[in-house]
Amino acid sequence: MIRSIAHDIADHPGAAALVLSGRRPANISAPVSKFPDFPSIVSRMRRKRRIGVPNYVSNDPQLKGGGAAYLGPSAGPFVVEADPNSPKFKVDHLSVDSAWQAHLRDRLSLKRAFDRLQRDIDHSGAMQAGDEFDQQALDLLSGTQAREAFDIHQESAATRDRYGRHEWGQRLLLARRLVEAGCSFVTVQLREFGTSPKKGPFTWDDHGDAEHIFRAMRLRLPVLDAGVTSLLEDLSDRGLDRDVLVVVMGEFGRTPKINMGRAAKPIFPGRDHWPDSMSVLVAGGGMRTGQVIGSTTPRGEAPASRRLSPNDLLATIYRHLGIDPDHSLLDFRGRPMPILPTGTPIEELLPTA
Repeated sequence: MIRSIAHDIADHPGAAALVLSGRRPANISAPVSKFPDFPSIVSRMRRKRRIGVPNYVSNDPQLKGGGAAYLGPSAGPFVVEADPNSPKFKVDHLSVDSAWQAHLRDRLSLKRAFDRLQRDIDHSGAMQAGDEFDQQALDLLSGTQAREAFDIHQESAATRDRYGRHEWGQRLLLARRLVEAGCSFVTVQLREFGTSPKKGPFTWDDHGDAEHIFRAMRLRLPVLDAGVTSLLEDLSDRGLDRDVLVVVMGEFGRTPKINMGRAAKPIFPGRDHWPDSMSVLVAGGGMRTGQVIGSTTPRGEAPASRRLSPNDLLATIYRHLGIDPDHSLLDFRGRPMPILPTGTPIEELLPTA
């Protein structure tokens, strides 16, 4: 548990952009980052891995404040928005009749021949993205790995019950199936869960004008605890805990003191945005776990020891994945941009051998 990460952006998109990309946005309210988020960078850096499953899978087309930016759409996620807890859950378009596979390969070869005539005048990256999309699609359609990985119905009833028979639990179980099949990066947005008769779905945005924080936490926290615990135990039981790094985090913390929210007429007790200190759970990945890193002042207002930045966490993640954060990628203007401008891997977490 890391307790001393801090930054200074209290707006959702801007804080998310900083935490996801390691760069402070000029406009902290912009919903899309001008710099690629780290899942997209991982997807791009591992794009040559031909494993029959997508490199990056998410239940959200774009993380708020994130995006692939100048890496282009081919670095974005394979999106699975359908609820895996549904009895009818299925990811469509992952197979094609074997008789058509050779035909598709012939068509793809012909398309590449035509594309070469235009490649010298393409400066947008659209053709490269198209080529990569075509190859990814062909890999998915001609193999069985993706179809098998997404088939959550293969899991036993006991395993599915262990994670929880709801969207959060089943998304975490699906994440385990995907990384076990070789997927490099899975993001699971734990969005609204349950409903309040007064205010609709419970969200994590616990302002006093949104929802009664105590009622919301009583509903959400046991579900979160059970799902994350099941994921970590399952990875360990399968011998994947040294390979798979699990990070549970948001874009900032919450005000240490309960307040009545931002509304002109507050409705419920709540907590507002607080980037001055935030907690992050890190598990697996061969890291030295079972420890608490850093501390806050007695009221939880700011780091008291071992102050860390979001970039330090990103540097740790890149190190685990074998990605050099000093490596440069070309932006929209063809300028080399380092993957991460600053940041040092968190020494306390790093494996000793």
